[in-house]
Amino acid sequence: MVEAAELIDNDFLRQFELKIDGQLAKIEYSLQERKIFLTKLIIPEGINNEDFKKDFIASVFELIQERNLSVMPTCPAIAKFVRSNRKYKRMLPVGVRI
Repeated sequence: MVEAAELIDNDFLRQFELKIDGQLAKIEYSLQERKIFLTKLIIPEGINNEDFKKDFIASVFELIQERNLSVMPTCPAIAKFVRSNRKYKRMLPVGVRI
């Protein structure tokens, strides 16, 4: 589902965006030095699909990994995603545990 859509990094609004069914899913962020703080996950009400949410977050993590940044998930839904996906835990800054 996420693969067909284009993930956009809107650096002006500081959010990752993904259009799905004419609606906009977003992950807001704050960039400080070599760390990106993922602060808020916004999924439109009409899309209450857990698989979509996981795929969206995973695609954002892949993009962040390509940029060689550390991730600080401050949003509970994103922190839960990191806890359940061990391969992304290595993207956390040294000394940070979730």
